[in-house]
Amino acid sequence: MAQNNLSKNLSLLRRVTGLSQEKAVGVTRQALAKWESGETTPDILHSDALAELYGVSLDDLLHFDQRPGNIPPPPRGKHVFGVVQMGDRGQIVIPKRARELFGLNRGDTLVVLGDTNPGPAGIALVPAQLLTGLLDLANQRQQDAENAEEKEDEP
Repeated sequence: MAQNNLSKNLSLLRRVTGLSQEKAVGVTRQALAKWESGETTPDILHSDALAELYGVSLDDLLHFDQRPGNIPPPPRGKHVFGVVQMGDRGQIVIPKRARELFGLNRGDTLVVLGDTNPGPAGIALVPAQLLTGLLDLANQRQQDAENAEEKEDEP
């Protein structure tokens, strides 16, 4: 299964990025064609170079499953955790892998953020403690700036 995912991901990523087979990683067009068809597989050094070229993790290059929708692996540091369905009252279940990666536990408070711009419209969940920490930092910097201004005004 990993070889099948690898060949599909290589082929799709090259097409999405618009690179020619010759420009990929310093191998012949024939070698790349064999990797993309699943006839052969690249060694670990070539796989790493391909992941770097396409800006994806080596793990996603090898294992990301494009089903459904023929979507390429996400950029390095970005994640696709799967599909969730919204319940009758708007509740969703965050996939286990996402909860583990971000250290989310039952009872944690999340802030729901939204962007309604036509292109990048979407919803994001942010741990409340992160948002409050940023607000505390902004308040502290504001107070520091005000204190510095007061010292400048002193005779």
